[in-house]
Amino acid sequence: MRDFPKIWFLRHGQTEWNAEQRVQGQLESDLTELGIAHAHRQAELMAPILRDQRPPCLVSPLRRAQHTARIALGTQSFVTEPALAEVYAGQFQGLTLQEIAARYPEIDARVDTHLDLFCAAPEGEGFAALHDRILGLLQRLEAPTVLVAHGLLGQVVRGLICGLERDEMAALPNEQGCVYVLEEGRETVLR
Repeated sequence: MRDFPKIWFLRHGQTEWNAEQRVQGQLESDLTELGIAHAHRQAELMAPILRDQRPPCLVSPLRRAQHTARIALGTQSFVTEPALAEVYAGQFQGLTLQEIAARYPEIDARVDTHLDLFCAAPEGEGFAALHDRILGLLQRLEAPTVLVAHGLLGQVVRGLICGLERDEMAALPNEQGCVYVLEEGRETVLR
């Protein structure tokens, strides 16, 4: 466990590509109606926190996270943080999980989780670079902070704060429409 400030982590709402089981990585896909509902639920959960504590808010530059933030954070201002972009999934971006299994059977056969799959993508970012990017961001935080970003990136954020190993990070749930509260090496989920 490392000593980081308190974090409220919000994963973006469901996107069209989430619904299709298509790898987004750093490509763009719009929120679905359900995804918009996810963001509205996060707005309800975040309203008292934003009102009472007014923490700084950092948001991924990708459209789905920006859209979620505009709903979930209400009138609270936020800063776009490039380090919060989802893992770059190289040749897998834009493909469905079925297409990846058909085109890259050797990779598909050796990975069990989405985090491992995306990080194994040819020409992708890989786990070590993603880990280092996120750790660098967390080490720069000076106060309790809201982060609005992505599922796989969120697994690593949550894992770093809770002192988890890579396989434990990869096994974390990736819910949408909730808020992960990370403090003193522990995670609680607001639903």
